[in-house]
Amino acid sequence: MPVSLPRQSPPMSEVRRVTSGGVSLHTKVEGQVDGPCIVFANSLGTTLEIWDNVLSHLPPGLRIIRYDKRGHGRSDVPDAPYTMGQLISDAEAVCDAHNVRDAVFVGLSVGGMIAQGLAIKRLDLVRAMVLSNTAAKIGTPALWSDRIAAIERDGLEAHGDAIMDRWFGPDFRNCAGVTRWRNMLTTTPLAGYLGTCAAIAGTDFYTPTSGLRLPTLGIAGTNDQATPPDLVRETTDLIPGSAFALLRRAGHLPCVEQPEVYAGLLGDFLMKVGHM
Repeated sequence: MPVSLPRQSPPMSEVRRVTSGGVSLHTKVEGQVDGPCIVFANSLGTTLEIWDNVLSHLPPGLRIIRYDKRGHGRSDVPDAPYTMGQLISDAEAVCDAHNVRDAVFVGLSVGGMIAQGLAIKRLDLVRAMVLSNTAAKIGTPALWSDRIAAIERDGLEAHGDAIMDRWFGPDFRNCAGVTRWRNMLTTTPLAGYLGTCAAIAGTDFYTPTSGLRLPTLGIAGTNDQATPPDLVRETTDLIPGSAFALLRRAGHLPCVEQPEVYAGLLGDFLMKVGHM
């Protein structure tokens, strides 16, 4: 007799606004309505588009949620400074508005800090997390104070090339495709960039993250000048049983530089934790 397979809902794509503390956030949902959920959070100075080339390489059947942080992309731009608590509450509001439970949360850079904070606050939302090019603490308050002052004085355009050097490995840095990502950075609203810098400056998750007990994958790039591999590994190692992957010749945004390889790491992790 023929085997009857479970019916799946048709793929969907929805753009929706979600409100968090009076701030309207731009969100995008794609994939299977009833599929296992994966949520992506972006880095400083980027939008949800950094994941574009990863999605087509992910396993089918997922429900994929992306959003622009406050001050970035198509989300509202409140006045700076922001706090990490506000960024975590924004992620929480996105998840609640989309009825998310037991998701795999993928956070890049400040998005990885948001992932840690959300898991600490709402473990019902996060069953596993990917900490990509991030840390429990990034830089020092003095470093961020100097960066805020320099960008307030000069603007993002003047610092665009130096930031690209931190973001990308030499192979990608020297190709024409980098222009798209430089434009994404330099068109970021100044209040959004500076506000998020302030949130990062005030965050140290070493103690709370060391108390987390959930499946975790750390991802680093050998050429990452913003969050070097040893820093990413140090944070990942705070969580017992975590795994760590190092991408050769990749910088701070390996999802942009090596999307197929990056998606392969995510797919393997989803299978390992039983999310697929």
